[in-house]
Amino acid sequence: MPPIRTDLLPITVGAGRLRIEDVVMLARRERRVELNSDPAFRARIGRGAAFVDRLIAEDGVVYGVSTGYGDSCTVTIPPQLVTELPHHLYTYHGCGLGRFLDADEARAVLVARLVSLAQGVSGVSIGLLEQIEALLRYDILPRIPAEGSVGASGDLTPLSYLAAVLCGEREVMLAGEVLPAAVALARHGRAPLQLRPKEGLAIMNGTAVMTALACLAWRRADYLSRLCTRVTAFNVLASAGNAHHFDAPLFAVKPHVGLQRVASRLRSDLNSDRPSRNDQRLQDRYSLRCAPHVIGVLEDALPFFRDTIENELNSANDNPIIEPDLELVLHGGHFYGGHIAFAMDAMKNLVANLADLMDRQMALLVDARYNHGLAANLSAATGPRAAINHGLKALQISVSAWTAEALKLTMPASVFSRSTECHNQDKVSMGTIAARDCLRVLELTEQVVAALLITARQGITLRQRLQPDLVLGAALSEMHANLATRLPLIVEDRALDHELLGLIAAIRSESWGLYDA
Repeated sequence: MPPIRTDLLPITVGAGRLRIEDVVMLARRERRVELNSDPAFRARIGRGAAFVDRLIAEDGVVYGVSTGYGDSCTVTIPPQLVTELPHHLYTYHGCGLGRFLDADEARAVLVARLVSLAQGVSGVSIGLLEQIEALLRYDILPRIPAEGSVGASGDLTPLSYLAAVLCGEREVMLAGEVLPAAVALARHGRAPLQLRPKEGLAIMNGTAVMTALACLAWRRADYLSRLCTRVTAFNVLASAGNAHHFDAPLFAVKPHVGLQRVASRLRSDLNSDRPSRNDQRLQDRYSLRCAPHVIGVLEDALPFFRDTIENELNSANDNPIIEPDLELVLHGGHFYGGHIAFAMDAMKNLVANLADLMDRQMALLVDARYNHGLAANLSAATGPRAAINHGLKALQISVSAWTAEALKLTMPASVFSRSTECHNQDKVSMGTIAARDCLRVLELTEQVVAALLITARQGITLRQRLQPDLVLGAALSEMHANLATRLPLIVEDRALDHELLGLIAAIRSESWGLYDA
């Protein structure tokens, strides 16, 4: 069994707001989680649990504690059965299907649920928080099916797999091995929990899955925005384009901050303060000239998405809310994932537009009618063998396929609300479906960008053959040299799938530093 990492810096849960970056670092195991040890924090958690106990003892009617769930809230639970109710909640929700969340996604879900419960208004015990902390510490990851949540009344079905694992049921991943949860807990000296009243509901009745996926999606979208800007700079040079489409005086008159940021990055990459060549085209096609106007929309939306996702992350989003200091039970609908649903629906639209932009740039570069002197399909073959070599012909077809699929997935999930659960959940967010869609669009767009990195490496090298005096700026030169070490020039036709997979892995690990701001 791999040793527990104690050398990593901690991120404390329960001591203040967490940011998207905190969730991502914990999900990637770049940092370790630490539950707040402050006595005041732990006392507040304890007061909430004690208040729930007192309500039960005094025959208080509390939804999901002494009543059934959802439309069954009118059913009174006999006192002797109250302790069994949480077990039944996670048991009957064990009907998830689809792929299992990967390791990073599962860790992010654990973090998101821990952060929400640590707000101190869910009526749970400190022992429950410590059990989730232990799953993260020992990397005991619930096997969570991705499908089955409508995103209101929380991510009930997927989160039931977390609740079950805390109690030693269902399966986990531990050190690459699928194990029964009880076995994995025992290996690290952890006993299964017996959930207290309200705790099953508190674990499951929230937005942790969609919020966790949204945090991971935000980070990937931010990196893709930067990477597509860098690829655009390569493609402007490869196509002998006009760098002055991004001049500062031009963008000063259109004051969108993200738009201006992208143009500034392109100016830096292209050294566009140099004078125009005599043969410089007056206007490039839109996929080059308007790249800041496409990428800039995502750049301008990312701060809004951040605020929305981080507010949800740092919220109490189960029902009912147990206010320990005022001793109030507040019945509401904070489990509704509408904010995440909107952010993910909007983000997938903007990311798919990046795929479309890259697809159009590639279409120009491989077409000898539009690439201004480069070989058709960017083939580097010469002489008689040029006739049988096809360069990036098939790669461009695949890019078109990936782009089309990304664009197809931009239909907003949130408009497909369904009435469920005897019309109790009659308006739902579909936030988890939106988040999953967004991740798929990101995956497809990363595939497109990986292909465009091959295109840029090929196109710049061929342009340098035609234009030996072409000088790349420091950032472009360094990245092009890096690509050259990963990608031999395509002279003779070869399969590119393994190289594409390597580039996709490099994109997801953020291998290239891209701009300071």
